[in-house]
Amino acid sequence: MAALLWTKHAKAKMRYWSLSEARVRRVLHSPYRIEEGIAPGTVALLQVAGSKKHPYEIWVMLNERGKERKVISAWRYPARTKPGEPLPPEILREFKEALI
Repeated sequence: MAALLWTKHAKAKMRYWSLSEARVRRVLHSPYRIEEGIAPGTVALLQVAGSKKHPYEIWVMLNERGKERKVISAWRYPARTKPGEPLPPEILREFKEALI
């Protein structure tokens, strides 16, 4: 199994969104959907969560190199998205800042 590393940005976002390492690992092990990440060489995985009345998604951006898996970011999206739908500008801004 690949080693799992966590960036400072990912840890900060997990605290902000109240996501535990165990919850993020569940997304990694059983994603509902996988898409190309916005950063070069990354993938974005999501799990649907919440209820019909209060739906949300948990997203994890991951970089894989050989036997190393690096969690770049994790966040809750307060709605349901469609495959290939672009991320909101505020989330894109956060990623660009984290990657600099």
